[in-house]
Amino acid sequence: MPFRYNIPEKYQKLNTLHLKVIAYVTMLIDHFALAVIYNAILVPSFPLKKGTDMYTLYLFYRFLRGVGRTAFPIFCFLIVEGFFHTRSRAKYAVRLLIFGIVSEVPFDLAIFRKYYYPEYQNVFFTLLLGLLLIWEWEHFKNKWYIQIPLAGILIYAAEFFNTDYGWLGVLLIFIFYLLHEWRTPQVFFGIFPLFNELPAVLVGYLLLLLYNGKRGRFPKYLGYAIYPVHLLLFYLLSVCLHNGV
Repeated sequence: MPFRYNIPEKYQKLNTLHLKVIAYVTMLIDHFALAVIYNAILVPSFPLKKGTDMYTLYLFYRFLRGVGRTAFPIFCFLIVEGFFHTRSRAKYAVRLLIFGIVSEVPFDLAIFRKYYYPEYQNVFFTLLLGLLLIWEWEHFKNKWYIQIPLAGILIYAAEFFNTDYGWLGVLLIFIFYLLHEWRTPQVFFGIFPLFNELPAVLVGYLLLLLYNGKRGRFPKYLGYAIYPVHLLLFYLLSVCLHNGV
């Protein structure tokens, strides 16, 4: 499918497989930095003094977190692509919900060192709310009096439940949806919800310009399972390091 206002076709080298691999790898880097380096090594060593090995490690941690900012815009973009290509939007939403629930304990353990941390929810719930928003927007496209209030409720829900990236993450998915056929404007306007994450997040957006609109084969449930499994493994690793095992 050709897209208007895109970069020249010869530069469009990435399909959904490439984007997913990049997103998952950078996500793993981000969570490793937070769950293992920060929680297990840096926090017990605070306060840190400049010029020490620990401070150097802290700078490395910040670098890895910056690399990790690449993942989220790609995941939001893929939610929109999945919305247009899935055979069942209902099943798509249910999968996000189920893995959001399954991932909550590993997420809380890895990030907050607690079995349950109600003040913050994992990214699956952000992606789910974004999917529900674009779904209802298309379903009620001739009924603005339902469209707009429901959109407001779903965006507010992300902030109310404190999902990862909050209402700005849901808004990003909505922008990607509205500008779906205009690739360069889609990327340009999509930057604004994550403006505070610049410049680190910029790489994720620029990669979207290289997308060729083609689907790559990636095991469906592997992508979902990676999230809770890697969080649990990172938590266990952090516990071992913290205890000197």
